[in-house]
Amino acid sequence: MSEGFTIWLTGPSGAGKTTLARALKERFKEMGYKVEILDGDEIRNTLYPNLGFSKEAREMHNKVVIYMAKLLSRNGVIAIVSLISPYKSVREYARKEIERFIEVYVYAPLEIRIKRDPKGLYAKALKGEIKGLTGYDGVYEEPENPEVKVDSSKMSVDEEVELIIKKAKELNYL
Repeated sequence: MSEGFTIWLTGPSGAGKTTLARALKERFKEMGYKVEILDGDEIRNTLYPNLGFSKEAREMHNKVVIYMAKLLSRNGVIAIVSLISPYKSVREYARKEIERFIEVYVYAPLEIRIKRDPKGLYAKALKGEIKGLTGYDGVYEEPENPEVKVDSSKMSVDEEVELIIKKAKELNYL
C-alpha cells in the first residue's frame, strides 16, 4: 500500500471510540499495515493542555489533528483518528483535506455512555459541576452520511472492526 487512508472515529465521550481505535490498530498490524492512532485527548494533553473547549479552541485542535492525519495518510500509514469532533463543518473539512477518508460514527445511547463514563465527565455533568458536555448538554452534530455507523451498545468490537475493514476494501483502500 503506497498511500494510506484515514479512519475518522467520531462520537460523544463514552461511545467507544478509543476501544475501537485500539482494536482496529491491532487488526491492521496483524494484516501487516503501518498504522497509527491519533487520539484527540492525548494530542491535546501533549501539545496544548491549557487550550480550553470553546468552539474556536475545538476547531483549532481538530485542524491540527486533520493535518497530522493527512501527513500520515499520504505517507502510507493508516491513520485512526479518535476524536469527538462535534461539528459537521470540521468533519467536512477533514473529508476535503484527506482524500482517502472513512467517517465512522461511533454511536451509543446516552444511558449507556453515562453507565460507562470512562472519564467521570457524565457524573460531573449530572451533578452540575461541568456544563456543555458534548452529547449531554453540549453540542454534538450527528453525522448524516458516515461511511460506517456502529452501535457499540449492540455490536461487539470485532463486529465493528470487520464492518470498517469491509468498507475500506469496498473503497479499494486495502
